[in-house]
Amino acid sequence: MTAPLLVIAAGGTGGHMFPAQALAEVMLARGWRVKLSTDARGARYTGGFPEAVEIQQVSSATFARGGLVAKAIAPFRILGGVLGGIFGMLRDKPDVVVGFGGYPSIPALTAAWVLRKPRMIHEQNGVLGRVNDLFSKHVDAVACGTWPTTLPDGVSAEHTGNPVRAAVLERAGAGYIAPGDYPMELLVMGGSQGARILSEVIPPAIADLPMELLRNIRVSHQARDEDGQRVATFYAENGINADVQPFFHDVPRRMSEAQLVISRAGASSVADISIIGRPSILIPFAAATGDHQTANARGLVDAGAAIMVPENMANPDSLRAQIEMVLTHAEGAQQMARAALSVAKPDAAEELAQMVETLATEGKKR
Repeated sequence: MTAPLLVIAAGGTGGHMFPAQALAEVMLARGWRVKLSTDARGARYTGGFPEAVEIQQVSSATFARGGLVAKAIAPFRILGGVLGGIFGMLRDKPDVVVGFGGYPSIPALTAAWVLRKPRMIHEQNGVLGRVNDLFSKHVDAVACGTWPTTLPDGVSAEHTGNPVRAAVLERAGAGYIAPGDYPMELLVMGGSQGARILSEVIPPAIADLPMELLRNIRVSHQARDEDGQRVATFYAENGINADVQPFFHDVPRRMSEAQLVISRAGASSVADISIIGRPSILIPFAAATGDHQTANARGLVDAGAAIMVPENMANPDSLRAQIEMVLTHAEGAQQMARAALSVAKPDAAEELAQMVETLATEGKKR
């Protein structure tokens, strides 16, 4: 008997791809076959997906980037992806299709709607993205990673939490060493969007810390390619031990070893911080659709696990003060770590997998 097939459709950012990977890992463990539908940007994040996942690059486009010509041909590229998706589903006969957002999820979700396949979406952020908002009334179920999530009228959802990768779950609740007079780790993550401001304000904020703190600090700083050399040079000129890279493939390890995480408030980053349990300073990306990163950060902030610094207030002086406060109050940092764990949803992938299997069962009854 052929194992059931799940098609996962996800866009080209880590915020969409990491939860998709987490669901893929669980569904494979439950005996399903898994196929990922994404675009060339999303394919950059597939290195961590299990080898058993079949990866298909689809034709898609966004209306948010590019010039007039790119925007004019976007509908035709999307239509090509939809037609390809329909023919693919007629051949593969998926049991369920799950969209994680982003324009590359449009072809698979549209094909599933046309063919009346059981389908659902998962929204990672506290505000629905454009694509998930479009499909929210045309799917069988909606799952939310952040709660509460702003939903269109008439749409109900289940709060599953944001699935995290197995590599993150392996370090869930990892023992936290509070700051003290010994080597300490800072992890700075900017995400795939909006990383530049962190590269501008965080290095001078760290450099201005009192020497008794600075001598113990090692920094892992994620910076965009075009900023990396400048950031690395600044740290070196100020005698700061820093590892600057455009992307860390071992974020779970670095986060579990960190005394403090300084990050944008992307949904996946917030989920990882809560699962591993670390104090954080969160700087929401001001240009995020619907200011969803502020909504993402709210759970950790309200729990006392994170300090939120609005982007327009993120300057070296204010950030130095916040960093110093956390690193000089060991008990407070320990309490922040415990608070982060209190809002974690480590079973999010399992809950989402159960929704998938329920949809598959209901689909067979149609």
